[in-house]
Amino acid sequence: MKKTVIIMLMAIAALFPAAASENGPVGIITAMSNELSLLLENAEIEKTETIGGVEYNIGTLNGQDVVLAKAGIGKILAAAGAATLINEFDVSSIIFTGIAGGVGDETEVMDIVVSTDLVVHDYGDITNEGFVWDAVSGAAEDGRIPADPELSELAYTAAVSVVGEDSAFKGNIATGDQFVASEEYVEILQSRFDSLACEMEGAAVGLVAYQYDVPFVVIRCMSDKADGLAHETYDGFGDQAADNSARIVMEMLSNM
Repeated sequence: MKKTVIIMLMAIAALFPAAASENGPVGIITAMSNELSLLLENAEIEKTETIGGVEYNIGTLNGQDVVLAKAGIGKILAAAGAATLINEFDVSSIIFTGIAGGVGDETEVMDIVVSTDLVVHDYGDITNEGFVWDAVSGAAEDGRIPADPELSELAYTAAVSVVGEDSAFKGNIATGDQFVASEEYVEILQSRFDSLACEMEGAAVGLVAYQYDVPFVVIRCMSDKADGLAHETYDGFGDQAADNSARIVMEMLSNM
């Protein structure tokens, strides 16, 4: 009888993802090397495991156990990286750090946006009348994916400490598999979602973390304004913006 009960319990447990372990390391994920480099330079890495072609660097950073990974560009690789952090390393939370395009009128290049929620802005139907966005891509009925409030507040406080209150913002971040360099599309993101930034990975990481009940937050430094000059601005400020976002992560870890 005992064996039967144990087997049944294991079978039931396998049907549902486990919540994050409170004692697990903090998972920190990026899309590109320049977004991870400063974190790796400051971390004490004990070992590196390669899973699915991605290196997961295990160690400590600013007093916290961490797993650092560059997942790659776009929603697919970001989601795969987040799932690996959860399933292979039992992370207690996930922080996505990197650069983005500024969407809000109030945000400037090198400002920081911390996610309160995210949306997948490119999910929907292509019709004869054009693209029709579908909210089913999110976690809530309105299509939004809520970030963890405590992590968001912790990240915002760290951002204010690093860049100052005038350059730190909290709000919606829009995710899609496009580099946005269009004033017209920026206006769509503003009017439809009230977004402050747009990028290519955050909502994918967020939705995976949300489904596994793992707290997450996305931290982005604006490398451009997602307008017609976005490529040129990105080339000039991308590396500096990546480092600024990483500095906020390190400050955040020091306060956890």
